[in-house]
Amino acid sequence: MDYESRLNKTILEVKPSGIRRFFDIVSDMEDVISLSIGEPDFRTPWHVSRAAIESLEKGRTWYTPNRGFEKLRVEIADFVKRKYELNYAPKTEILVTVGGSEALDLAMRCLLNPGDEVLIHQPSFVCYEPLTLMTGAVPKIIDTKKENSFRLTSQELEAAITDKTKLLILSYPNNPTGAVMRKADLEALAEVIIKHDLLVISDEIYSELTYSGKHVSMGAIEGMRERTVVINGFSKAFAMTGWRLGYAMGPATIIEMMTKLHQYGIMSAPTVAQYAAIEALKNGDKDIEKMRGEYEMRRRYVVGEFNAMGLTCFEPFGAFYSFPCIKSTGLTSEEFCTKLLESKRVAIVPGNAFGESGEGFVRVSYSYSLKHLREAISRIREFLQEL
Repeated sequence: MDYESRLNKTILEVKPSGIRRFFDIVSDMEDVISLSIGEPDFRTPWHVSRAAIESLEKGRTWYTPNRGFEKLRVEIADFVKRKYELNYAPKTEILVTVGGSEALDLAMRCLLNPGDEVLIHQPSFVCYEPLTLMTGAVPKIIDTKKENSFRLTSQELEAAITDKTKLLILSYPNNPTGAVMRKADLEALAEVIIKHDLLVISDEIYSELTYSGKHVSMGAIEGMRERTVVINGFSKAFAMTGWRLGYAMGPATIIEMMTKLHQYGIMSAPTVAQYAAIEALKNGDKDIEKMRGEYEMRRRYVVGEFNAMGLTCFEPFGAFYSFPCIKSTGLTSEEFCTKLLESKRVAIVPGNAFGESGEGFVRVSYSYSLKHLREAISRIREFLQEL
């Protein structure tokens, strides 16, 4: 049977994730050290897992409200208020989702119509452009630059806007670069956004992994609350990737629309994970501090080693990725990663997996143990010496 002629053409034409492609190759190889996936090597804190176990022991395995437990939404509201000065009503302005990924998908499908233009700064996480295409909207790429520390400038934003532009997807702290936006940077963007009456989806999943200063949310910038959907979750800050729990915050009308879509497609996020998340938000601040301190040590080690090797690496102030430049080797990003994997059994991700502006760079995750990182760095150094 000719299935291709019967499949959705838009989804058929979307390219698979460049991150997962390398991950799949690694899964079939032996003696590989992988720095390719952005997954914390820490276990979920025991008190968080214990709350989930207790919910199972007490038989709390029923469906939850579509928006998530109200108690969880109250804890989310309290958390983001004390952390980021965000004010959202638990009943109407917060939706609990299956990971931040579902929240992104819901927001984009509810906000976009076919033909709308979506501004996406790159390098950035791999899902934004495909999700845009799947709505029938048109992605417009803004290439950020190393000399600007991969921050999106107001001048770059202004130059990219047309009469069809509807939405900006903002992703800081950034995956893959580790770049962050300061309050002044966001305020400059906000002037342009308000001037052109744009909407914003702000993916802030790495908000708790900021190493210099405090994370500032776009939703907290003056004039931006009513035009911003803030996405966050539990995967990175609390080492809860497999629990698949995220949340969206925004104007009540938008959250209501997202809830309707969530209602029919998913119904509700996992019950057990929600009990765990309540405990994480109530009593997890020390866990975050401990993990962030460990990431900070790894960050300094990895960045220092790459610069010493001659693979210049600007200092990432957020997330848990470094983005060294490999142009001095004369290899493309794909060639560098493929040869490194074949000869030294080290897996990292080509920079162009995150957009064409990532060509000449590679993404290296330091969400792994220091022992793991030291062995990988040693092999990369040998690889460069043999080139």
